[in-house]
Amino acid sequence: MVPARFEDFEFDAVDVNDGGLGKIGHGAIVPTGTGHPVTGLRGSIAGVRADRLMAILFLLQQRGQVTAAEVAREFEISERTARRDLDALAMAGVPVYSTQGRGGGWRLLGGARTDLSGLTANEARALFLVAGPASAATPAVKAALRKLVRALPEPFRVSAEAAASSFVLDPPRWGSSRVEPRQPRFLDELQDAVIHGVQVRLGYVDSSGAETARTVHPLGIVAKGPSWYLVAGTGAGRRTFRIDRVTSADPTGDPVDRPGDFDLALTWREIADEIDRRRTPLEMQAVCAPEGLATLRMILGDRLEVGGSTTDGRIEVVIRGHSEYALAHELAGLVAWLEVTGPAGVRDHLTAIGTALVERYGP
Repeated sequence: MVPARFEDFEFDAVDVNDGGLGKIGHGAIVPTGTGHPVTGLRGSIAGVRADRLMAILFLLQQRGQVTAAEVAREFEISERTARRDLDALAMAGVPVYSTQGRGGGWRLLGGARTDLSGLTANEARALFLVAGPASAATPAVKAALRKLVRALPEPFRVSAEAAASSFVLDPPRWGSSRVEPRQPRFLDELQDAVIHGVQVRLGYVDSSGAETARTVHPLGIVAKGPSWYLVAGTGAGRRTFRIDRVTSADPTGDPVDRPGDFDLALTWREIADEIDRRRTPLEMQAVCAPEGLATLRMILGDRLEVGGSTTDGRIEVVIRGHSEYALAHELAGLVAWLEVTGPAGVRDHLTAIGTALVERYGP
């Protein structure tokens, strides 16, 4: 697979310590078909609002049993209309039935065990973990989840709601500025293009201010911290675009040429690795005392590669950085644990730092 190239990528917008997709994750684009048993009711039952029928179905799922009077109060309709709606659900093939007499009402076949959402308990918990009320999910996702939770069986619903309240997504690292995620202007249009597999005439402004227009084949969308990216095929190969720099996105109606072996997660991993290499092109070799390794991991994150042990018990490490000068200043405070073995330029900078410290603070 040919790695995606970068049409325009602001390196300072990518945190080299975040482990790529592992912590922040990427956007998954899925088809919109739900497979719900009442999909299509709007066209098949004349004169009855499909959205109210769906809401009644969710109410049945939540309470287990309802009366026509309860439905009428809940949706501010007459009891006659409520009974008509309940009959319409049964006519549409929904497994709903009525019982007469005292304590009677309308029930779903199978009672509260019926899972109208199609989710397992683990899937429901996972969904609410990543897109619950405390997360950074978009308002549209949160609204959808509020509706979905009403369709879950009671045991699933309690577990899912507990998951939603037990998770907070806080992407910035300690000490970094807080940037609130904001949906780019053309995100919805590009998502639709990916989902429906249509080419887009894309207007774009790069980091230098140059404006371009070209036809692209949208392949996937990724959320990286507060930024969104479009991975797309172009006449010059695969490219990555920052969506907040898109100035227009007009679908052409022509189908996307999507490579059969394309994998969005794998492609983004390649992109993130390449960005890391560009931001930190220099490799430095050193040996570290075992007791300092945890601190080194905390400071450097995935810029640290740990090797084997030396004969004196220390650990060989390779550290990536932007320049010899930057690495020396970053690591000068770790001299008690770390000994730089190369390149020589880093050692020279460390010597200069040490001399300056002695001159400033020595006796």
